[in-house]
Amino acid sequence: MISADTILFVLMLVSLVNLARYLTALRSLIYVMREAHPLLYQQVDGGGFFTTHGNMSKQFKLYSYLKTKEYHHHHDPVFTSKCARVRELFILTMALLGVTLLAAFIL
Repeated sequence: MISADTILFVLMLVSLVNLARYLTALRSLIYVMREAHPLLYQQVDGGGFFTTHGNMSKQFKLYSYLKTKEYHHHHDPVFTSKCARVRELFILTMALLGVTLLAAFIL
């Protein structure tokens, strides 16, 4: 039988890999956003998004933009596909982190 430690370790490993995928997709989205949607790029502080002095309120602007699916009205298909991918990966990452935390307290 598989031990609880092994299950928890695998869940944490899968969550970390998925978090890395999400951050990579987010970085790619911000890079594409510079050309496709320069106003949003400035509003979310695209150049300083991943720095330590990044503005959280500007980062939440991107979160609300993706949450409300405002990107559906954009003309660039590459930008809209990257937005959809980041949104899906964010949902998956949060679900995996929730399952991992739940498993950590149960096991």
